Amino acid sequence: MKKDQLLTRRTLLAGVAAVGAAGAGAALATGLGNGPARPAAPAPGPPKHSPLKPSAYRLAPLTGYGAPRAAPRQPPVRSEPILRMTGRGRTMLLTFDDGPHPKYTPQILDTLAEYEVRATFFVCGEMADYNRDLLTRMADEGHVVGNHTWSHPLLTKLTRRRIRSEMERTSEVVEQAYGEAPRWFRAPYGAWNRAAFQLGSELGMEPLAWTVDTLDWTTPGTATIVDRVEDGAAPGVVVLSHDAGGDRSQSVRALRRYLPELLDSGYHLTVPRRRLL
Repeated sequence: MKKDQLLTRRTLLAGVAAVGAAGAGAALATGLGNGPARPAAPAPGPPKHSPLKPSAYRLAPLTGYGAPRAAPRQPPVRSEPILRMTGRGRTMLLTFDDGPHPKYTPQILDTLAEYEVRATFFVCGEMADYNRDLLTRMADEGHVVGNHTWSHPLLTKLTRRRIRSEMERTSEVVEQAYGEAPRWFRAPYGAWNRAAFQLGSELGMEPLAWTVDTLDWTTPGTATIVDRVEDGAAPGVVVLSHDAGGDRSQSVRALRRYLPELLDSGYHLTVPRRRLL
């Protein structure tokens, strides 16, 4: 896994200059912006979470209640992923990849609930399949769930048929447990290709990348993760962290530190929204 991650870091560093120029234009179209092995159970079970305080977005549930939503229009086929949000004021996006994890994801959800903040979770299908209750909780608490493929492969090494299978299987699990199909997609390792953009569009998903990478998968220390988020904080920023794929205790502790500080600095932390095309 770490070998792939190091490869990904080099790929991202090499491509950031080329993608950055096109990212601003792509962002204008956004509203902000065979069977798997069962994952090993963590030592202690996930902590219980206390009842949530009422808030505006929880009073209007994301899915499952009210009038049926109209199916979103098929998004355009892009050539680069969306890197930033658009919107007014000091708005940022927090995103978490590779989960849901039965130990770390509930702790992240508890912290987000404490501050009444919503985030975006790009889930892997094989993890989501064994932790469907966490997807249900995400829906209940107003979070957005995106597609991060079934088994987290390097898409640039797969056939088009295999890429479709990775996306479709994950979308099916998300729709069953979350209540609606995902509208956002993120390629593992940030390795995009034309097939990924085309198939994502066919499945009704927009490609969302990131602006600030915490590199928390390298376990650099809680303070380092906090510094990377706070140093990179700016209007329109999309922050990448992880809630699975290894020991994510540093990511959990870092969120508890930087989240209230961002809010005190006047940042509005929200979820991506798509404009009608």
